[in-house]
Amino acid sequence: MVAQLETPSINSTLSLSYSLDGLVQVFTSSHRNFFTSVISQSLRIAGQGTPVLIVQFLKGGIRQGHDKPIQMGQNLDWIRCDLPRCIDTPHLDETESQALQSLWKYTQQVVSEGKYSLVVLDELSLAMNFGLIPEAEVLEFLTKRPPHVDIILTGPEMPKSLLDVADQITEIRRSHQP
Repeated sequence: MVAQLETPSINSTLSLSYSLDGLVQVFTSSHRNFFTSVISQSLRIAGQGTPVLIVQFLKGGIRQGHDKPIQMGQNLDWIRCDLPRCIDTPHLDETESQALQSLWKYTQQVVSEGKYSLVVLDELSLAMNFGLIPEAEVLEFLTKRPPHVDIILTGPEMPKSLLDVADQITEIRRSHQP
């Protein structure tokens, strides 16, 4: 016999009968090959009934934006920036810059509302290193997030200030075996 579990709606806020502090996790690698680990963790957690949001700031090409999230199951929303291309340079035109800022503002809003228990901010360090998202805003965002929200930050060359506030740092390195 299979029991049906009641899971929270993605549009409701999470309420627990006990206090649980969220963690800040960092996944970093100079080779940008860590997303598989992050996505598997996200899928596992969403499959257990926990609301998850994945935000890809620099991936584009599919004209998605925050108003058209991809819903993978009932507990995982995946958003890419509304860009005509993937960003690999700090030089954006006005439309691209507005799309990125819109996604960043939206992300801050939904996190502050407590809609998700896990939020993945993919390639955030690249957006910061390109000067597209200010480091001070990210630090303030992490400080002001609801206490139950886990945040995963990804990207190469993670700024020291983010490493200093992280509860867990995973650095993935290549190793070559003869």
